[in-house]
Amino acid sequence: MRNSTVTTFILLGLTDDPELQVLIFIFLSINYTLSVTGNLTIITLTFVDSHLKTPMYFFLKNFSFLEISLTSSCIPRYLYSIATGDRVITYNACFIQVFITDLCGVTEFYLLATMSYDRYVAICKPMHYVTIMSSRVCRILIISCWMAGLCILIPPLILGLNLKFCDSNRIDHFGCDAFPLVEISCSDTWLMEQTVIICAVLTLNMTLTCVVLSYAYIIKTIFRFLSVQQRKKAFSTCSSHMIVVSLTYGTCIFVYMNPTAKEEVTIKKVVSLLMFSVAPTLNPFIYTLRNNQVKKAFKDLIKRIALLSS
Repeated sequence: MRNSTVTTFILLGLTDDPELQVLIFIFLSINYTLSVTGNLTIITLTFVDSHLKTPMYFFLKNFSFLEISLTSSCIPRYLYSIATGDRVITYNACFIQVFITDLCGVTEFYLLATMSYDRYVAICKPMHYVTIMSSRVCRILIISCWMAGLCILIPPLILGLNLKFCDSNRIDHFGCDAFPLVEISCSDTWLMEQTVIICAVLTLNMTLTCVVLSYAYIIKTIFRFLSVQQRKKAFSTCSSHMIVVSLTYGTCIFVYMNPTAKEEVTIKKVVSLLMFSVAPTLNPFIYTLRNNQVKKAFKDLIKRIALLSS
């Protein structure tokens, strides 16, 4: 992976202001701790609580793992950079970071689409839910999400590894990302840019179509319910997922669908930070605060720990 022209990059981060850096460090440290703790709690609950062994929580467990991986791929490195002042990252480490963040990010979209399909089957075909969403099918769907993410990522990654960096190694970002790297490359980047955009559009269109169609059928089915209580329960089941979908797609579309707007670099860096730090923190709370089963499982776990400690 060694590049013949550049062996290290310098990550410029968000700001050079020492006071702002302290605030950013505190903010990100709290967010990262909450994110990892929250997502690990969900993973733990799905393992120990027998009521959370359904396909919905199987997918949620995998989603939490992706969130931990995504935020851990870049936030700790940025915190280290702020704390020590060391902004240098090696060429290999930079491209490994790009690979991990992009793989987790792309896989998340396919997983969100899969979770939408799971909700569609649960609400629109409840009598066949256990048969359709069997353990084997769930495992195949998870593997398919990872494979789809990998297949989408390979073409731009191969092109990225062939980029040359001659005059500049200063990345105007808090982490390694495709477009900041393209901006400082001395290679012809037209093919790389078009490939990234095509892969991004393909992923967003495929997954968003699946999400929209699933929820269109879900809403249509819910309005057929005669009982108001049934409607509320069905909407409650889907509401957490719909909020997470909105957050994820909204931030990603803003960052990646307008890559050439130079005047919006700072705004995009801030939105990227929200995507890598704030969203993984909010998601566990969105799922737990709006889900009675998860809240009950959490209370039961606390009681067990209290009994063991006493």
